[in-house]
Amino acid sequence: MSSFDTNPFSASAAENPFEDPSVTQVMNSTVTSVEQFYPNETTGSTSPAVLQPSTEPAPREVAAAAQADLLRRQEELERKAAELERREEEINNRNRTQPGVKENNWPPLPGFCPIRPCFYQDFSEEIPPEHQRVCKMMYYLCMLNSLTLFLNVLAFLALFITISSYGQDFGLALVWLLLFTPCSFLCWYRPVYKAFRTDSSFSFFFFFFVFFAQVVIFIIQAVGIQGWGNSGWLITFSVITSNKVVGGIMVMVAVLFTLCAVLSVILLKMVHGSYRHTGASFQKAQQEFSQGVFSNKNFQNAAASAASAAAQSSLHQGN
Repeated sequence: MSSFDTNPFSASAAENPFEDPSVTQVMNSTVTSVEQFYPNETTGSTSPAVLQPSTEPAPREVAAAAQADLLRRQEELERKAAELERREEEINNRNRTQPGVKENNWPPLPGFCPIRPCFYQDFSEEIPPEHQRVCKMMYYLCMLNSLTLFLNVLAFLALFITISSYGQDFGLALVWLLLFTPCSFLCWYRPVYKAFRTDSSFSFFFFFFVFFAQVVIFIIQAVGIQGWGNSGWLITFSVITSNKVVGGIMVMVAVLFTLCAVLSVILLKMVHGSYRHTGASFQKAQQEFSQGVFSNKNFQNAAASAASAAAQSSLHQGN
């Protein structure tokens, strides 16, 4: 009966979890009160809170640091600029030493002159040997023409100082010097130089056209019509009777004009003889001209603009 008196729902001491020794030890131990873990309470010290000093730099220090940074950057930029300039100088020196790169050498100006040479010419390198003599004589004629025009200005300056009525001739002489000196070099000497260098038919024909006009001008200058600014023979004979000194200067200029006229006729025949042996022709000149014109970008742009304008005009008319 004792088995029936036992409560089936009662747990034995061994099975009661609250009677476990580890649990009862914790429950019976002295626990620190919750008040000791109050988070706002400071332990060990009752001194008031002290603000820490700021570690940010002063404005003067910031300005000094910025200035030092700017100086550093400026020095770096100057160093890079010097390096670029040095490299550019090295490239220029390398180009001068390379055989394929040609540096302009005319007019022969001194090194300190700010204006640099505009053209390159070398008769022995660029002109065939059979044409070098004629080409050099054309160059000497161009230089002689410039010298004659300069002496012509001096002659009329002396004449104008002596006789004030010749002021118009002095002004025209100065105009001829400033006009014919560069035009002679660019309009007939450089074309004949290019013609001999590249065997260009178009350059030959351009030279013949311009140089024939130059021959006529040389003859007019040698004649010396009064009021035209040329110290030729006619005006020289009229002046030499009244002023021997000025007349002597004008005689020398008239001789140079006559020499230029004679040499121009001779050289025109010599260039024409060389032209006949180069195989140049009028058909080749036309081809070179057409190729040069059609390959020109300005001409291409102008032709495209004209075609576009014509197409738009036709469209508007159709509408």
